[in-house]
Amino acid sequence: MQVQDTDLKLLRIFETIVRCGGFAAAQPILNVGASSISESMSQLETRLGLRLCERGRAGFRLTDEGAELHAAAQRLLGAVDTFHMEAGALRNQLSGVLRFGMIEATLTDKDSPLPMAIREFGQMAPAVRLHVQIETPGSMEQHVLDGRLHLAVGPFPAQIPGLDYSPLYREEQGLYCASTHPLHERAHGRVPVSLLSKERLAARAYLGSHELRLLRIPQAAAIVDNVEGRAMLILSGNYIGFLPPHYAQPWVHSGLLTRIDAAHYVTHLDFHIITRKGGEPARVVRAFCDRLRAAANTIGSAAPRGE
Repeated sequence: MQVQDTDLKLLRIFETIVRCGGFAAAQPILNVGASSISESMSQLETRLGLRLCERGRAGFRLTDEGAELHAAAQRLLGAVDTFHMEAGALRNQLSGVLRFGMIEATLTDKDSPLPMAIREFGQMAPAVRLHVQIETPGSMEQHVLDGRLHLAVGPFPAQIPGLDYSPLYREEQGLYCASTHPLHERAHGRVPVSLLSKERLAARAYLGSHELRLLRIPQAAAIVDNVEGRAMLILSGNYIGFLPPHYAQPWVHSGLLTRIDAAHYVTHLDFHIITRKGGEPARVVRAFCDRLRAAANTIGSAAPRGE
């Protein structure tokens, strides 16, 4: 199959449908009706000779072939976006679509450079459209490697070959329990690790082994990839777990969460910018990375001494 402009348009519609989780949810994004979306999908399936998804009363579901094609389409569309960015750079223009990955629950962190960097980048490159994806660290690494993302920002404890990791900033992590947890009454004093070692820990999938060693807990009682899921388990009163203080603050303020022995149980996540090794990144990618680093330096230099 030779890819034509019509095929790229159909693949972008397909990618949007999958990202939104179905035809109905994709309608406001694509700004077309359900019949038009259905017709586009039928055209793509006819062009490929494949059934890509099941749709109907049972809901939307990708077939096995559809899932494989979606991954291939993301790689192709990422390459096309990179070409458009590089073509614009030859005309001294910052334009195109920048595919950028980040983890969830960072917006309330005053030390995060992302809001400032995005604001300044938008002012210097108004013709660039940001395509932001919220993913786990492992998924972001894979998607930068295979070209679905141009860059990503997050904590990446196990650095893998094929990617460049550029330090950006640090995020504090504190140990928390709910107000209904037995540790709540003594959380503000010294809590020995011998006591914590008997507790049920809701651990992060990508940092679980570090947390288990710190608390001398033999095995995690729950593994959660995202911050919201971990907070939910801690708020249940059945688990303890690490959370960023900026994220936990509303529940601490309302009395639902308590930080456990903050003087002794604190860790940090080191956030990095990751890009794919091999060749110079597109000018748009370099410009966004530069804004991220500049924002991190500005915020870091403005922080009070001792932070």
